[in-house]
Amino acid sequence: MTDRPDNDDYRPISCERYAELELHIMHARRLRVAWRTPQGQHIDTLIPEDLHTRDGAEYLVARNRLGEAFIIRLDQLQRFRPL
Repeated sequence: MTDRPDNDDYRPISCERYAELELHIMHARRLRVAWRTPQGQHIDTLIPEDLHTRDGAEYLVARNRLGEAFIIRLDQLQRFRPL
């Protein structure tokens, strides 16, 4: 699943939150993540795998328990917490 809103309105997340995501990736911690897309709000348990920068926006690459891939623009994250 890929959610790619127009990158012209991208708002970077704080360095602190970005670093927190990097730590969760390094330790392969499962996260409870809430994010929004044009289709609405989503909540799922994800394993974060990587962070990417593309076309002036930053993205979280993650998988859910079923192995489905998610690419979430970081400014669309509403909250995340380790499980």
